[in-house]
Amino acid sequence: MQKNRFLLLLLPLVTLILEILPYGAVCNFAVSPTETMRETFSYFSLTPYGYANFTPFITAVLTVVVFALLLIYCLTGKQKLKNVSFYILIAACILSFGQLLFGLSYFSVVGLLISLTLIAQVPMMKFFHTK
Repeated sequence: MQKNRFLLLLLPLVTLILEILPYGAVCNFAVSPTETMRETFSYFSLTPYGYANFTPFITAVLTVVVFALLLIYCLTGKQKLKNVSFYILIAACILSFGQLLFGLSYFSVVGLLISLTLIAQVPMMKFFHTK
């Protein structure tokens, strides 16, 4: 087993840590007709999901799936698992920007960092060869 395969787990782990933090998913609540209150949640929280902000939770679930598939790939070396996780990662990258559909006020710095770590993972997975 090659130890350098485990480098593929670094960025998904960083992404999961960022998704666990309670600052990624944003909901803006109207407290009066002229004033809104901004609250942030973990990507794993179902509160934004309940307010129709679906993409953070789905992104978090896809990141867990990518991490699990890559962990199994690192332990077994089955190339198919890496290929499948690559396409799931692409879906997670696209969905990570889904909060922008509501407006820029629904996107946080942590959400941007999550998106950037997912994007940085794409070339790493595509060009990382272990034979």
